[in-house]
Amino acid sequence: MKVLVIGSGGREHAVIKSLQRNKRISAIYCAPGNGGTGCDSHCVPVKDTDIDGMTDFVLKNSIDYVVVTPDDPLVLGMTDALEEKGIRCFGPAKSAARIEGSKIFSKNLMKKYNIPTASYEVFTDPNDACNYIKSVFVNFPLVIKADGLARGKGVIIAENQREALDAIESMMGKKIFGSSGSSVVIEEFLTGPEVTVLAFTDGKTIKPMISSMDHKRINDGNLGPNTGGMGVIAPNPYYTKEIASVCEEKIIKPTINALQNEGILFKGCLYFGLMLTQKGPYVIEYNCRFGDPETQAILPLLETDLFDIFEAVTDGRLNEIEIKWKNEHSACIVLASGGYPSDFKTGIAIKGLNAKGQIESDAFIFHAGTQYKDGTFLTSGGRVMGVCATGSSLETALEKAYRAAGLVSFEGMHYRKDIGRH
Repeated sequence: MKVLVIGSGGREHAVIKSLQRNKRISAIYCAPGNGGTGCDSHCVPVKDTDIDGMTDFVLKNSIDYVVVTPDDPLVLGMTDALEEKGIRCFGPAKSAARIEGSKIFSKNLMKKYNIPTASYEVFTDPNDACNYIKSVFVNFPLVIKADGLARGKGVIIAENQREALDAIESMMGKKIFGSSGSSVVIEEFLTGPEVTVLAFTDGKTIKPMISSMDHKRINDGNLGPNTGGMGVIAPNPYYTKEIASVCEEKIIKPTINALQNEGILFKGCLYFGLMLTQKGPYVIEYNCRFGDPETQAILPLLETDLFDIFEAVTDGRLNEIEIKWKNEHSACIVLASGGYPSDFKTGIAIKGLNAKGQIESDAFIFHAGTQYKDGTFLTSGGRVMGVCATGSSLETALEKAYRAAGLVSFEGMHYRKDIGRH
């Protein structure tokens, strides 16, 4: 069995490490991959959004199964193109990926089916958006979201009118997110602990994974600009059994039912970004794929074979498989380039890694923005790697992860010191 994982981040590295446990898989490929995935799979120099190039590679190399993990190829219809050629895939079709690809689509879906979410307005004209912001009944802070994909950076929290107007100018005027900002959603600001819940679904049955807590801000104390994620702990201490039950009944199951009612079969991983407000849990966002870095913390806790789950999803028989999890905690510390999420240098040598891109410890490194050149691992992105560890307690997992993070170094390296503690 030959399996191809599409993508180049830490999430893909985590998926590959889990797939290695399956003895039916004879070879794993990753396209385009990174320095670390090259140690655990065969990297293929095909861009993850190159649908024709990817389809051609799959057919010429007799790939049996493809895991499509990033948002861009899913929204573009990568799984549709592969399935048309008879290739089995994990990942939603283009029609289902709209739940992430369009904030307007997802907000309207929640409104129509009474799934709790922040109140909102949609704008396609910047003047209308600015007039709304200037109206007397608008309260600050406000949340302003680009409608389309923006690599996790298309959300701006405006503390006052000036910041809100500047956000509209940046998104709709200067097009800093390209066509993704042609339309925007302006919604009320909610407060409370945030929770990420990933769920496997075949479009009929949905099975949540262990909850997690992402840390989005770049600096300790949840300060500074938003990032793609600076660290994760799992399970999320705020996501109690009681709250989980409420979320399943009011959010998770109703979302799958809503998609079914709209004639959309979502097969893959559905991401629920939740906020536990004083009024109860609300949906902040949906994603159509595994989260990154959440996946790096969650998959090490999975006992059931991941590939068996993937095939059950593809075949529409998820109800037949029992998914088991370790009774442990997990922590992931993201090591980032200096200057991230703004300007940063790449091509910097990473010290402390062995030939496999790992360290001599009881933690594991999932590579993200790395490349391997002339016998050296180099930085190639903003989030360079995730240092992950598990333990019988959260403190044990954090201690292992932070101790391991201290064994790695590169010029300008930055990471938060308060993951799981703030």
